[in-house]
Amino acid sequence: MTEPLIECQALTHAYHRAGERIVVLERLDLTIRHGDFAVLMGPSGSGKSTLLNLIGGLDRAESGMLRIQGVELASLPERTLAAWRAQTIGFVFQFYHLLPMLDALRNVELPLLLTRLGRRQRRTHATKALELVGLGDRARHKPDELSGGQQQRVAIARAIVADPQILVCDEPTGDLDRATADEILGLLTTLNRELGKTIVMVTHDPKAAEYGSTVLHMDKGGLVGVAA
Repeated sequence: MTEPLIECQALTHAYHRAGERIVVLERLDLTIRHGDFAVLMGPSGSGKSTLLNLIGGLDRAESGMLRIQGVELASLPERTLAAWRAQTIGFVFQFYHLLPMLDALRNVELPLLLTRLGRRQRRTHATKALELVGLGDRARHKPDELSGGQQQRVAIARAIVADPQILVCDEPTGDLDRATADEILGLLTTLNRELGKTIVMVTHDPKAAEYGSTVLHMDKGGLVGVAA
């Protein structure tokens, strides 16, 4: 596919605190294509996570254009945006956000509760997702019975269970040791190359950035460099 998957034009976003307007993104232009593994790097406060939240439909830009799969997100009502997000975006965070009272299978199944799938279908999809990340034998284990790397694999299975086109990953290896981080990054690479998932990942780790197909450097709310 030659058309961009994600397009940002003059994207601007600011927060208001104590009567002061704090600009986080300022007239950002960005293009990410289908099948990219795009890595966002830059100092704290450069706007990386804010951009990730906008791409994921968790927040709305103050101004500018953000179009994903040809859909301009600003045009979507809240309910439509929520449905679009559930179908299109999978989220992977630094701190797994697994529910401690649920086992791995039920944690992975959670996004499917928003769909029309029946219970048996949900379980089948969740089981396949766990098998895909190498944790088919841990389906009945709760988070406190799993290592950090295993918990992140469960989180990745949860992110892909609804078969989204895009995975947005915010410091997905930030809480892991080097060897475990490399395992998780290898898994993301497999999802990108073999299943065609487009990945947008924020990281401070130069080693993690090496797994990306494109590295985008941000500073002071703007894009300051691109490396392939």
